[in-house]
Amino acid sequence: MEQLRTTVGSRKKAIALGVVFLVFLGFAYGVNVAFFSSLKDLFANPVVAVVMVFVHNVLAVSLIIVSMTFYVEYIVPAMSKRRKIELMVVEHPRPFAVVFTVIVLMMSILRTSTMLYGRVSVSSLAYIALLSLPNGIVEGYGVFLSILKALKRELTMKGLAVIYSLFLIAALIEVGYVQLLLWIATQ
Repeated sequence: MEQLRTTVGSRKKAIALGVVFLVFLGFAYGVNVAFFSSLKDLFANPVVAVVMVFVHNVLAVSLIIVSMTFYVEYIVPAMSKRRKIELMVVEHPRPFAVVFTVIVLMMSILRTSTMLYGRVSVSSLAYIALLSLPNGIVEGYGVFLSILKALKRELTMKGLAVIYSLFLIAALIEVGYVQLLLWIATQ
């Protein structure tokens, strides 16, 4: 009887986590569309820009946290035949977190190139990466921490506050940097 209650409770948790993920995904899509369709107007007001960049980044990292938590809590235990390859992510979270973080940062650089040139400009990727370095380091560390803590099942409210604080700092750096570049361009 106790096992039945645990199974029902576990199913409810899995469904709730799935619904939260879908809500975050839908909200993130809406924020992405609004964010990228109004970049010029958005950066005209630095306070609004910081809020939007912060919300955009928090939604992205929250999706990562929810999906990693879902994987660790429900997918791994549900595997009937656990092979080494499926457990590698859980048994070695640090290398996976590094690889996943690098992928996220590279996608960000490619997206920036697409926004600037309408396509991926290979000749400008190194320049964009160099300009993104201060912000990328802070965001990258936030992504790395969120993945690592979620996979190790060590994510606490304090840890979440640290991660979100990193993304607030990253938003301040990013908007400040864009404002500086806009100011230099108009001089």
